[in-house]
Amino acid sequence: MDNKSEEFYARLKEELARSTEWPSEYLFKFIVPTDGNKIVEIEEAYNNMGAVIDTRASKNGKYTSVSINVRMENAQAVIDKYLQMSSIEGIISL
Repeated sequence: MDNKSEEFYARLKEELARSTEWPSEYLFKFIVPTDGNKIVEIEEAYNNMGAVIDTRASKNGKYTSVSINVRMENAQAVIDKYLQMSSIEGIISL
């Protein structure tokens, strides 16, 4: 992970710790190129977590937005999940 990413995640963790009482519901939002395998990979990462997952294709069908509402234990668990998702090629975290 580069320094810019490390700084971003450190700030996010600090903000989440300050603004949220844990455990708490957290909404992850991602955009991926429309590819069934990538969408399945995202969905499987949240399997057995009680997540509510909503997918929507863009108007031209080139991209798919994936929203995941799931109960997370703490700010570090949120950061860890973002880092896990960053390994998916073409994914954009919102």
